[in-house]
Amino acid sequence: MRLHIPRVATALALATTLLAASACGGDSGGPGGSSDDAGGKVTLRFTWWGSDTRTKLTQQVIDAYQKDHPNVTIKGEFGEWSGYWDKLATTVAANDAPDIIQMDEKYLREYADRGALLDLKKAQGLDTGKFEPDTLSAGEFDGGLYGLNAGINSFAVVANPAVFKAAGVAIPDDTTWTWDDFARISAEISAKLNGKGWGTGALGTNEAGLNLWARQNGESLWTKDGKLGVSPEKTTDFFKYVLKLRDMKAIPSAEFTSQDMNAALDQSAMATGKLAMSFIWSNQLLAFSQASGQQLKLLRIPSTDGKAADNGSYYKGSMFWSISSRSKHQKEAADFVNYLANSPAAGNVLLAERGVPPNTEIRTAVTPKLKPADAASAKFIQDIGKELGDPSPAPPVGGGQVEKIIQRYTTEVLFGRQAPDAAAKAFLDEVNGELK
Repeated sequence: MRLHIPRVATALALATTLLAASACGGDSGGPGGSSDDAGGKVTLRFTWWGSDTRTKLTQQVIDAYQKDHPNVTIKGEFGEWSGYWDKLATTVAANDAPDIIQMDEKYLREYADRGALLDLKKAQGLDTGKFEPDTLSAGEFDGGLYGLNAGINSFAVVANPAVFKAAGVAIPDDTTWTWDDFARISAEISAKLNGKGWGTGALGTNEAGLNLWARQNGESLWTKDGKLGVSPEKTTDFFKYVLKLRDMKAIPSAEFTSQDMNAALDQSAMATGKLAMSFIWSNQLLAFSQASGQQLKLLRIPSTDGKAADNGSYYKGSMFWSISSRSKHQKEAADFVNYLANSPAAGNVLLAERGVPPNTEIRTAVTPKLKPADAASAKFIQDIGKELGDPSPAPPVGGGQVEKIIQRYTTEVLFGRQAPDAAAKAFLDEVNGELK
């Protein structure tokens, strides 16, 4: 499933100039994100992307908070992912950013590096004591905390037990399987379905697959200092494996895969029951289960040696809470973020809508109330905890473009228009160009 990833660098470059200029004059100039009303009341702007369900639940939390804090008014600004980042870049460039921002890992460093986000370690009243260190560090870099994890997930294989049953193939033991096992099982399913489905979808439809591949081989897609960390050799091996899946007929044709990259979730091959397995983030299990009408199952990512602890997985922030560095009411904004993260009342409304709660006490409290798929996601996150490595570094400025780039080169390899080594070189060159 392909998502629109807009280019925000130009607007953010303007934002840098505005932020620097406004910093010279203290905290009184510019429109800012918040306002003071008569009688000492405060108005905060809060922006997020997501579905109608997310908006409804988030508004319930806002209403509950405002009831307990009558001096604070929170204005919600929400929209679809496709237009969210263009709008945010524009408001930041105009020095009119919302006070509280739902942030994605792809752009966290980009906004923070340009001075647009508050270091939450300096935020008054924000308690992170109930967060597991690995989940908290997902929003940390350069000594600061610029995004508080709103939910945790991990990259995973999603399996459709009904398709496995139709093919007469047992679901594998995901604690011991290798990439060779994955390819063999996928090819067997494709053969037994005889044109009515396939074992798996292609691996190279987003950058997470390459990152896990790199981490299994002692590398990483990104380095902590904001550079590409995966070598041409490992990238070539990755594309070779994608080609192997094609040649074994473990995945659909290049034409089908190319179309599926652009399909809406409910029209994707996984959601329509054409695949036994695919790759998703664990917090997407509910959406895919609902779209497919099946109770899907999460499996660990395969490894090179059959050891789950060596498969490169880590806790990733599904999204983050950030606060504008230009908010005139940073204390009040931090108090609301603290409510979102640590309040049982908020947790009982949001449940796992933004991912498994990173606050361990909230997670324990809400788990019995979760829908089956969300409960399965929470259990998966719990089960893999002792196998995980350190969080992957956040993408550097320009790194948000990598998903669409890897999709293009995966397509080139699948169609046979580029050999794996040529695709690897071109992919890395293009990504490096974006970073510059």
